[in-house]
Amino acid sequence: MSKEKLLMTPGPTMVPHEVLATQSEVMIHHRTPEYGKLFTEMNENLRYLYQTNNTIISYSASGTGGLEASVVNFFSPGDKILVISIGVFGNRYAAIAQSFGLNVVKIDVPWGQGVDPKEVEKYLAEGGFKAVFATHNETSTGAVNDIKAISQVLKGQDLLFIVDAVSSLGAIELQTDLWGIDVVISASQKAIMCPPGLAFMSVSPKAWEAAEKSTCPKFYWDILKAKKALEKNPPQNPFTPPISLVRGVNMALKLIKKEGLAAIFARHNRLAQATQAGVEALGLKLFAAPAARSSCITSVALPENLDGNKIRSIMEEKYGVIIAGGQEHLKGKIIRIGHMGYVNENNVYETFTALEKTLQELNYNVQLGTGVQAAQEAYNKAL
Repeated sequence: MSKEKLLMTPGPTMVPHEVLATQSEVMIHHRTPEYGKLFTEMNENLRYLYQTNNTIISYSASGTGGLEASVVNFFSPGDKILVISIGVFGNRYAAIAQSFGLNVVKIDVPWGQGVDPKEVEKYLAEGGFKAVFATHNETSTGAVNDIKAISQVLKGQDLLFIVDAVSSLGAIELQTDLWGIDVVISASQKAIMCPPGLAFMSVSPKAWEAAEKSTCPKFYWDILKAKKALEKNPPQNPFTPPISLVRGVNMALKLIKKEGLAAIFARHNRLAQATQAGVEALGLKLFAAPAARSSCITSVALPENLDGNKIRSIMEEKYGVIIAGGQEHLKGKIIRIGHMGYVNENNVYETFTALEKTLQELNYNVQLGTGVQAAQEAYNKAL
């Protein structure tokens, strides 16, 4: 019997049936009161998720589009910014900023760790920075930065704090206003439980002032155009939006509000603890440092006799469970198990069942059920 595959990746993630259903509704026009009502409701629900009163801009784009939008809208060529990189996506942000002529100073944190806020303080002593950028949850390594602690270092400083929360928003606590974060970027295909295609960016009053002065070239990403469209009655997008996806995100946000942010953060924490316990019970090592381990994704360091690409391939083809492998120099050396968004404990147990059978097939010494049992015990203990 054929069944749909279980998607346990860093994104895209699984989508609830309510979201899929609403996306199949009959098409409407995006310059009508009906769409304006839908768009208004989605924006209000996004503010709940972001924990902010700031304006949130929507783009038809991936998360990377949102990252680029945050570069071109708030800076000018030659501006000096500090980029905290703990993996692929921190490096990507630095590359985007450099491509628009920004003067990028980068803190390269060893992969698998989060930055020490004291290190940020040390770099800022150099002076002249217009902004600090940090990735919240680095899916390439399974590590997180302590955004609250970094925000304390930046408190009172005349610069923008920009956070990539593409994979963390809706899974790990992020208090946009209380922590003084000027720009937060997210996207639909991670913990928001929707298909890819929409990116979101919250903008503080200080960031709007920066936008007025920015001279980086932009057209599609221009938030001043987006703001003008938002201020219409009813509010609009400057360009044709993916209407079905807007419907889907709005439905997903209703589900998130129904569960409640506190309950969602607690669920992700339990799933992470269960996954980490299952990995260690199999005699495998966790890649991320203990203090930096993510609630969204668990990265697993493999011994030399195991190939991550083979593990992924067998799990998908034979057992219908899709996980991710390593990126760049970690390709083949780690596997990554996503547990964000529309995931429950049974999905984790099914993943370990497939992983154990796969490891056994690859002649790794494992007793079937070991990881599943450890994951169950850890999950129940965390309740």
